[in-house]
Amino acid sequence: MAEIGIMGGTFDPIHNGHLMLGKQAYAEYRLDQVWFMPSKTPPHKKDHRVTPVEDRLEMVRLAVAEYSYFVCSDFELWRQGNTYTAETLKLLRREYPTHNFYFIIGADSLYQMEQWYHPQEVMEQAVLLVAVREYEPVHVPLQEQIAYLKDRYGADIRLLHCQEMDISSGELRERKSRGENICSLVPFSVNQYIESRQLYRVLD
Repeated sequence: MAEIGIMGGTFDPIHNGHLMLGKQAYAEYRLDQVWFMPSKTPPHKKDHRVTPVEDRLEMVRLAVAEYSYFVCSDFELWRQGNTYTAETLKLLRREYPTHNFYFIIGADSLYQMEQWYHPQEVMEQAVLLVAVREYEPVHVPLQEQIAYLKDRYGADIRLLHCQEMDISSGELRERKSRGENICSLVPFSVNQYIESRQLYRVLD
């Protein structure tokens, strides 16, 4: 059985924090690969214009190119309509029946899990690897939330012990819109691509 980590998201743009999470998941849980999987139409991100998928996919390809255990996957991009994690995992398990999947998320997503589309199916089809980070508001301690989801859904939830990196794609878009330099926060090749395509010059 291949042990495969899944990093999903818009990656608009992909940044060093994403890569750090992937590296930690690979090392801590001895995964065979980590697949970075850009979303086509994320249902929860309609508050800003998402960069064209061709650009986001190319930035992911550039970012993961130097790591033999990272894969840029376009698995979600050929699907029609909204892309929900529950459906993605179901299709992955159907197409790769000999793989075990580990879905890599932040602690904020763990608190929001029950508001996701079919959360039961998400937790049935993958191990959740949760990166500990500051999250406000925290209604209950993280360990209590984990215990609750395990008890209610039978979820397999494990912690990722990685250094916290206070960075988000939204913040990077805002910085670029103000003409600021983000080269220390994204891979060199990604920064070059952003500059060459003049991405994020105007705030959405």
